[in-house]
Amino acid sequence: MVFLAASLISIASFRTAAQTERQADSIPSPEEHFGHVMGADGQLADWNRLAAYYRLIEERSDRVVVREMGQSTLGKPFYVLFISSPENLARLDELQRYNAILTDPRGYSDAEIEDALEQGRAVVAQSYGLHASEVAATQASAELVWSMATRNDEDMQQILDETVAIVFPSMNPDGTTMLADWVDETRGSEHQGAGQPSLYHPYIGHDNNRDAYMQNTAESVWVSQILFREWTPQGYIDHHQMGAYGPRIYVPPYAEPIRPDADPLVWREMAWWGSHMAYDLESSGRDGVAGASIYSGWGHFGFHWITPFHNIAGMLTESASANLAWPLYVHPDQLEGRPGRGLPEYKAQVTFPNPWPGGWWRVRDIVEQQLTASISALDNAARNRRTVLRNHYLKATRQIQRGERAEPVHNGPTGDLAAFVIPAEQHDASAAHEMIEKLLLQGIDVQQATEDFVHEGRAYGAGSWIVSMAQPKRGLIRWLLGQTYYPDNSYTRYRDGSPIRPYDLSSHVLAEFMGVTAYPVATHVTAAAGRLEPDFSVAVRGGLPYVTSGIEPTGSVKAGDFGYRLDGRQNAAFAAVNRLWDDGVSTIRRISAPAPSENLDRDAPGARSSNGQRTGDFVLPAVVDVDRLRRVASATGVSFEPLNEEPTTTVPVTRKRVGMYQRYYGGNMDEGWTRLVLERFGFPYETLLDARIRSGRLIDDYDVIILPEDNPIIMKGPGDGEQLDGYLARAVAAAPPAYQSGFGKEGVKALEQFVLDGGTLMTFGESGTLAIDEFDLPVRNVVAGLDSMEYWSPGSTLKVHVDVEHPLAWGMSSMAYALLWGGQAYTVVPTARNEDAARVITFPDAGEDRGNLLRSGWLIGESVLSQRAAMLDVSHGEGRVVLIGFRPQHRGQTWGTFKVVFNGIMGE
Repeated sequence: MVFLAASLISIASFRTAAQTERQADSIPSPEEHFGHVMGADGQLADWNRLAAYYRLIEERSDRVVVREMGQSTLGKPFYVLFISSPENLARLDELQRYNAILTDPRGYSDAEIEDALEQGRAVVAQSYGLHASEVAATQASAELVWSMATRNDEDMQQILDETVAIVFPSMNPDGTTMLADWVDETRGSEHQGAGQPSLYHPYIGHDNNRDAYMQNTAESVWVSQILFREWTPQGYIDHHQMGAYGPRIYVPPYAEPIRPDADPLVWREMAWWGSHMAYDLESSGRDGVAGASIYSGWGHFGFHWITPFHNIAGMLTESASANLAWPLYVHPDQLEGRPGRGLPEYKAQVTFPNPWPGGWWRVRDIVEQQLTASISALDNAARNRRTVLRNHYLKATRQIQRGERAEPVHNGPTGDLAAFVIPAEQHDASAAHEMIEKLLLQGIDVQQATEDFVHEGRAYGAGSWIVSMAQPKRGLIRWLLGQTYYPDNSYTRYRDGSPIRPYDLSSHVLAEFMGVTAYPVATHVTAAAGRLEPDFSVAVRGGLPYVTSGIEPTGSVKAGDFGYRLDGRQNAAFAAVNRLWDDGVSTIRRISAPAPSENLDRDAPGARSSNGQRTGDFVLPAVVDVDRLRRVASATGVSFEPLNEEPTTTVPVTRKRVGMYQRYYGGNMDEGWTRLVLERFGFPYETLLDARIRSGRLIDDYDVIILPEDNPIIMKGPGDGEQLDGYLARAVAAAPPAYQSGFGKEGVKALEQFVLDGGTLMTFGESGTLAIDEFDLPVRNVVAGLDSMEYWSPGSTLKVHVDVEHPLAWGMSSMAYALLWGGQAYTVVPTARNEDAARVITFPDAGEDRGNLLRSGWLIGESVLSQRAAMLDVSHGEGRVVLIGFRPQHRGQTWGTFKVVFNGIMGE
């Protein structure tokens, strides 16, 4: 447990003494400060003005402490606010210690626990503005903070006395300003109300909440630091907006299905807290309050869906949207329910007793109902402080006890589960270390073996990691490390049997995504081991957070007779090579055929041939300056091993000139994620907009062009009878001329000419359709046009076979997991030149037994994928098209398949 810095406590104590006589009326209301009520038509305060307001309130109030966690992606201050009574703020460190005892009661006496229950305060965290286009929340948070700083009625005094409110006033400061600027730019024009044309988080847009368990962005790191390690609140509410044509606000509980293996109390608590919110909303005259609908209990592992497995009542509110920042008129017949998620009709029912009749809907309406819900949550905690705290203790204790009993888990293989053991010897050592750090960032206890041991018949080396289930976050461990099957039942299918799309992926198994082996064991591990004690620090460089924990591997440098060898199975090796290129080292080659050896096993984790060589390893001559290598080894954690025998064959590697397509209409999150991954590993690239593609002669400036996962129609631009529907159709129709996108037939011709001239076009997922159709490639996507009863893979990890001798797969394991979210699968159409298409990755034979392809998630139609290609290398003219039917870099999480991208942009 990490405790608050002493400086924060001393500041709080000083302020308590210095400001006791200041009057609430010295703090201007938001309307007085900003010149309008929060949520006024067409008025949005940007982050700079909001941040200044919070600093002003802190200066004049003894109830509010503003803590600057660090920088956002674009360098803005990232704030978390602590709001409570002056007396509570003066002893915030003491309250944090009480909270830590109840969060993890192991090792504490009954008397210490009872003291924590008596002396502790209920901790409620709430976050606003994560999705910046949902504009009301950042405006509502300003009014909430002012209200808590100035109200002196009995109810507010009870809230301040009995709770510690943690407020994230904007989870996306950069997006808050982007949207305010966009509203100003379009105000009064015919495009007023149009969506922001680009991603409203600089890298990942709407996916920023999907980053809670990987923490690839600075904002995720700061929020997780508070929620998962420093405080672990009893309740957490994330305030959002949804579509305009349904209920006015959704409050907990979630709809079916739920993701099990959290303590059952957490689901009861969500219903309890949600009922309190609904009661207060109805009492305040708000119509259209819905619960137990729309949002399923099995969602993505974003902040409000991962927190239940931290024993936090993790919840969200979802308010109906207006016309961005302007009013929207909604006709009664435009209101509708959500079939399959607890609201089949827009009519009164137990969890929706008072439907909104329609009419004008404004941002101010959203602000008011978010304020009511926010204060209601705090009121519930204040009125029931001891119950809330005892539930927190009970959840943690019962999860520990379940782990001690090695109870089985749900929706996975049957059998007792006492722990996961993660061998030190892994195919990609850098991925394993990265995954361990991600577990530690979640506040999960990890032990590391100090000597070799054998458990349940399997031998493990010293340095292997042990993750016991006998700890408070047992449920979280289960989902991050254990095989998962998404439920297939009446809650997940419509009446006609067709599947209901999961809210996000059907699996979030971090170990599978990262290509790391984690063995479940049925009995407790008794090997000699020590608990890892990370000491986290974070630096934001180039917009990306670089986290150090003190447990990172230390790279070494050892020279051999023929120079140095760098293990090409490690993702970190590619970062090392990029650093070497940045440092002027150009004499880098890759082994295409190792020196002969009788003991080469490329797939056994950690196995080495007698000469230590593998296909795909990087080699450097002995003349390379050793100080340069040491700097790179220290920065990346990789080791430069001695090359004592000359490989049979090597090929040079050079830095490729990489371009990546980017479009408007809200931006493409897959493109943003690809940028994030490339930058994280040091690959330079250029962004290609439509005009550059249409101008042609792409081969003059680029060797590789990447088309991230996207709709081919939106990339080309609608036309020629091709039509868009849904969100994209509305975005295209509303976009100002300066933000119209699509490279058209001219761009398609330029891309094909680029390939014919010798370039490499790399496509992810659906974008492969553009190359297949427009270039007339001898390839067919076998899942195209199939309905969901014939083929269905909603974010599942599937087993694949990899041709590790193909240069695009160097460093991969011959058996891997690919994340397929819809995606594509290929067959080669027979021609006289079948050899022009090479299979790099192939789905295995489905056979007679189901389960040969699916590792985790939900899959319908295994036979459709059976023995089809998941990745093809297709020659076309002098160049090639690399079709990757899955998402190899998905959300910066799928470390296990990063190498097929890296290999494609690092070659001869």
